[in-house]
Amino acid sequence: MTDDYNPYVNPADIFGELVFNDETMQERLPKKVYAKLKKIINEGGDLDLDTADVIAHEMKEWAIEKGATHYTHWFQPLNGLTAEKHDSFITSPLPSGKTLMSFSGKELIKGEPDASSFPSGGLRATFEARGYTAWDCTSPAFIRKDAGGATLCIPTAFCSYTGEALDQKTPLLRSMEVINRESLRLLKLFGNTTSTKVTPSIGAEQEYFIVDEKKYLQRKDLIYTGRTLFGTMPAKGQEMDDHYFGIIQPRIASFMKDVDIELWKMGVTAKTEHNEVAPGQHELAVIYSEANVATDDNHLVMQTLKRVARKHGLKCLLHEKPFEGVNGSGKHDNWSLTTDDGINLLDPGKTPHENIQFLLILSCIVKAVDEHAGLLRESAADPGNDHRLGANEAPPAILSIFLGEQLEDVVEQLISTGDAKRSLKGERLSTGVSSLPDLYKDATDRNRTSPFAFTGNKFEFRMVGSQDSIAEPNVVLNTIVAEAFSDACDILEKADQFQLAVHDLIKKNFTEHERIIFNGDGYSDEWVKEAARRGLPNITCEVDAIPELVTEQTVRMYEKFHVFTRTELESRAEIKYENYAKTINIEAKAMINIASKRLIPAVVRYTTALADSINAVRAAGVDEVSVQTELLQKTSALLRESMNALRALSEVDGQANTMARGRDQAKFCHDKVTPAMEALRRPIDELEQIVDKSLWPMPSYGDLLFEV
Repeated sequence: MTDDYNPYVNPADIFGELVFNDETMQERLPKKVYAKLKKIINEGGDLDLDTADVIAHEMKEWAIEKGATHYTHWFQPLNGLTAEKHDSFITSPLPSGKTLMSFSGKELIKGEPDASSFPSGGLRATFEARGYTAWDCTSPAFIRKDAGGATLCIPTAFCSYTGEALDQKTPLLRSMEVINRESLRLLKLFGNTTSTKVTPSIGAEQEYFIVDEKKYLQRKDLIYTGRTLFGTMPAKGQEMDDHYFGIIQPRIASFMKDVDIELWKMGVTAKTEHNEVAPGQHELAVIYSEANVATDDNHLVMQTLKRVARKHGLKCLLHEKPFEGVNGSGKHDNWSLTTDDGINLLDPGKTPHENIQFLLILSCIVKAVDEHAGLLRESAADPGNDHRLGANEAPPAILSIFLGEQLEDVVEQLISTGDAKRSLKGERLSTGVSSLPDLYKDATDRNRTSPFAFTGNKFEFRMVGSQDSIAEPNVVLNTIVAEAFSDACDILEKADQFQLAVHDLIKKNFTEHERIIFNGDGYSDEWVKEAARRGLPNITCEVDAIPELVTEQTVRMYEKFHVFTRTELESRAEIKYENYAKTINIEAKAMINIASKRLIPAVVRYTTALADSINAVRAAGVDEVSVQTELLQKTSALLRESMNALRALSEVDGQANTMARGRDQAKFCHDKVTPAMEALRRPIDELEQIVDKSLWPMPSYGDLLFEV
């Protein structure tokens, strides 16, 4: 529980109290300094050291008033997590023996972590340690309070000594500048002279599991890998659909309340929370914000969920598939484009067929996703998501776009006749109950099986994994759409008759890329066949997705818009291959350890007890022991199968460890080690259903999912 627990907390009273936000800056900074900083935030530019000194001093004074003793440059290296090094505000002792609290502009603007200790994909050798963090002034500094006290966290970008991006934030900021530039270029063609900035607006929905911490600590597989490597579902799972939106248990409600309070104080707009489909699964969604702030906030959400869970004797699991047999966890990345004067570029209006600007933007997005489907799929690829994508619980691994009945009808009109004359309207929906109001239903339904679905005034990218940063998918979305906008502007800026040219371009984009539009059931086997007929890529695992990072098409696009260099892309591919192999290796070693030291010995004890029971019954003069004998034979056969599978897994895992790091090793882990792991799990999971529960050395799925 939080120390300042109160039965009722007004979010408005505490929201942002630990954030050095715009209101705080206006109060504390001199007007000229505030104006200069705001201009840099809105327009870009360099911050001079004198101005930085003033900002740093006021930020430090504010942080100390909030209880902070240390500051940290908070950044997002390529290990999927955040990183921080804490420095106190104290200075060298004075002659009197006292010390002062100090924080300079130089310390605010630049830090110097060890670049060789983070994943770099060969960009930094072990002996080449220098790297830099640079203050991202567009994302506000905040104070995080935890067991270590209060720390001033300064969001930063992270780059190598030679200038390459070693983090998630730098390319995200680059992509935001690109989509801003190309969007404004397009808007000007339609006579918009008032909008001066276009920003990708992101709302992330975070799914997660909660289990009891004491039970978690008895599962070495959860501790080492984040998922259960063994285990079978109890008699009841999610079949009854009774968990989704169900009443939140008191212990979970108390946890959620404390999560909200901590997030609100740090300026994170925690909005919606509920039980998800699987037992033990929940979701938290926040209000939309600019892409880089939303990315920072989502990291804070994940960290806060984990930290607060421990205070309640719980454990938060962010792995995409911690339990076999029930739904896994994803992260829905809701993406739209908004101007600084309040225009949502993805708002179709009441008559989409007449909204030419929207139709052009929509056609460009359709084109972008079709041309770069593999790259967008790669942005959501990780070892955990391999267990989730394509199952009947998540989007399929095949990229497609859901537009809904209304927009699909408009697109079909444009393709077939060259002109759209109508837009389907929502109808009045009668409830049939006189005391209830009639409802106006939307002109289109939703499709939960679509990986990339239009949902009214935004696109929802549903492939992203629960534990992943949302930075990479948004880098891809920003850049591929910027490329499509740029291509459109290149054509339209040269056109003699703009209206005719834009009409022809909309039709051309939809006609050439219609194959990516699919409104049906993405879970069906028929769709897999239909997608193959259409020529859409079906990338089923991360190892096969990683090459999309370094295709000539990808490199050419990213280098054109200065989002990534070829070297940066190659390094990221190398990091991902290495991470995949390491992940599988850890899982394999954990399985070997758990099976050989805990599970197989438990089965041996059970078979020994069973054999002793048979002998005891026979000694008592009872000859009929067929049931016990049959059980012993079945258990012994499964034990033999388990031992054979254990030896096979040990052998292939050993082979994997002798291979050089890179694609070949990752491919071997996928093709050989993963099947060997599955072969070991099968008989042991069956044994769990046979062996006396008192002898089984780990909490079961039923214990974990239903006893919180």
